[in-house]
Amino acid sequence: MPPDVPFDDTVSSEPLLAVAPNLKMRLSGVTATIARLVPLQARQAPVAAFGAGLPAGVPRIGAIRLLREGYRTRDGRPVLHARRNTEMLLGLVLRDLLRGRWKLLFTSASQRQHTRWSRFLISRMDHVIATSAAGQAYLKAPSDVVHHGIDIVDFAPPESRSVVRQVLGLPDRPTIGCFGRIRHQKGTDVFVKSMIALLAERPAWQAVVLGRATEAHEAFLSELKRRIDLAGLSDRVLFPIEVPVDAVPQWYKALDLFVAPQRWEGFGLTVLEALSTGVPTVATRVGAFPELIAQNETGFLIEPGNENAMIGPLARLMDDDSMRVAMGTAARTYAEKHFSIEREVETLLSIYRRLSNESWVLRD
Repeated sequence: MPPDVPFDDTVSSEPLLAVAPNLKMRLSGVTATIARLVPLQARQAPVAAFGAGLPAGVPRIGAIRLLREGYRTRDGRPVLHARRNTEMLLGLVLRDLLRGRWKLLFTSASQRQHTRWSRFLISRMDHVIATSAAGQAYLKAPSDVVHHGIDIVDFAPPESRSVVRQVLGLPDRPTIGCFGRIRHQKGTDVFVKSMIALLAERPAWQAVVLGRATEAHEAFLSELKRRIDLAGLSDRVLFPIEVPVDAVPQWYKALDLFVAPQRWEGFGLTVLEALSTGVPTVATRVGAFPELIAQNETGFLIEPGNENAMIGPLARLMDDDSMRVAMGTAARTYAEKHFSIEREVETLLSIYRRLSNESWVLRD
């Protein structure tokens, strides 16, 4: 099924436990989340996605099937799992306007005050999930915290980081990575400033900034490259071209250290990807990072926007091979225990089943 054909079913005709709508064509974190979770959920229960912009292989239903699901006879109620305002609104139309038998679930990844419109929509949901305890604090409704999970098979430590670097065409040097969109919010400038200071005294090391600068942030990227060039480090602070999503795990396998320098973040999946790959991580105290990193065990947490705060922990890890290896091993173990995607799948399916079987009361 081509990814741009949203109105044909790719799943069996049995009644569905849950539907995850995706009402945004452009690739986003929500789209990626649905693409990761729904195929795994569908192996254990009748779950499907609805909408456009999803990759091939994601079980999906069309618009006619979506409308019919709310009126089918079954033991429980179908759950519509929204992750955006537009999808909450879709749920209200299906349940309250068209009188379908839906239960509405919303996942919030935001860590800021919600708008009045968002608060209204959230108040009409049957249940709410936050992706972090920090995000939960902004909700004005009862909620569960369900952290994102990571595919610990794809994101696994390599047998040889040296071999991976050679395959990727990177110089075979100890490597520090910073992955994600290149912009001020993501703190890429803080990372670059710290690299200029650290690499000048550590000629064996190199850094990789993997991501894309959109048109609005091209001047920001140009200024970073200018600073690197003036420092004489253009051959050791590298900016590879953006790679496909399925190639990203290989780039983590090339790293010895990872940095998440964000000034603001909703969740921050890159930290989990690094930890699962056995890479010690230095991250700012934003988003869910304080809930993902075990301080002094799998990495270090620092204040955002401060390269001086970043330099100290990185210098320790760069200069102490045994510490770096021990933290990498601990990071992998920690990710396996707490953040596998299977754990997230099981938790969400449990919530779906609980909501589906609750008695449904039409609101006034």
